[in-house]
Amino acid sequence: MPSRDEVQTALSRFLLEKIRADKHPSTTQMNMLEQNIPPELTREYLNVLLEKVITDKTPSVPMLQRIQRIAATL
Repeated sequence: MPSRDEVQTALSRFLLEKIRADKHPSTTQMNMLEQNIPPELTREYLNVLLEKVITDKTPSVPMLQRIQRIAATL
């Protein structure tokens, strides 16, 4: 039986890959990831979000605010 931490890490990795793959990721999925993300995945998640705004001609203010909020936790 996997531990709680193992399940949370597996779910976090799944959500991170979904967010990476989607051009416009689900706010719900990003919120779920942020509620349970292991510290070792935070920088990778932040990089995924930064890539999205850098490649978007008009990045959304909520996405920029999300990046700002996550960066403040580092």
